[in-house]
Amino acid sequence: MAHWIIGDVHGCWFTLQRLLERIEWQPSRDRLWLLGDLVNKGRHSLKVLRWAASLDKGNDSLLGNLDLHLLARAEGLVEERPEDTIEDILNAPDRDDLVKWMRRRPMLLRSGDLVAVHAGLMPSWKIKKAETLAKSCSRALKKGGIGVLWANRKTAWRPGLRGMSKKAAAMSVFTRVRVVGTDRQPLLKFSGRLENAPAGARPWFEGARVLDQGFRVVFGHWGYLGVYQVPGVLCLDSGCVYGGSLSAYRVDDGALIQERCAPKDRVSL
Repeated sequence: MAHWIIGDVHGCWFTLQRLLERIEWQPSRDRLWLLGDLVNKGRHSLKVLRWAASLDKGNDSLLGNLDLHLLARAEGLVEERPEDTIEDILNAPDRDDLVKWMRRRPMLLRSGDLVAVHAGLMPSWKIKKAETLAKSCSRALKKGGIGVLWANRKTAWRPGLRGMSKKAAAMSVFTRVRVVGTDRQPLLKFSGRLENAPAGARPWFEGARVLDQGFRVVFGHWGYLGVYQVPGVLCLDSGCVYGGSLSAYRVDDGALIQERCAPKDRVSL
């Protein structure tokens, strides 16, 4: 049995299948975590989503920001964007089942000292707080859908938040954060290269308390960071949909396997 983690798929169905063949992944034997953003931008989001939803319980996928966008589109909370490639999901006969499955995905996965999130954590969060917030967000999604969370998604994380504002701010951190500012608040609009971050900003993981607690964190979301590894931290978003690679990490021994984007999956920037 091997435990694999794969970065942001973005509807890159053919690359995903090639990668799974290369790592000799067996669903009945191995464990697989997907880091979220299963859908959108790529051409084959419906295929990816149907496949992910069919996996056994030993496998799971995190909620990414684009997965949340799908949920918001499904509930009519946001208009179609020019780069959206999820119409086939929204028009599928099994749309409701797929949306329900997506809404039940977690914000955080943990196994021993290994933690996986789509984007990141607040540097000040200890693991217990992160897990509590993640479960709180998940319960809110399962119970009431994405409506109130989406309406409050621009709430910046800060101490003292309560209720749905607190959940929405935490959800944005889990699915969107890359850097924090000098005031230690998340700069959610930043999406570029680390060297182009605003003055004084730093990656969310610098000085993160979960690392001080001895945890390792694997995340995606930051395509411009690419595959990036420092002690306790691994980013696995290698920009597959834009012609990069799809990356798989074997937890057992640290092996990193990459598959170049298949021509059928590539889209233009």
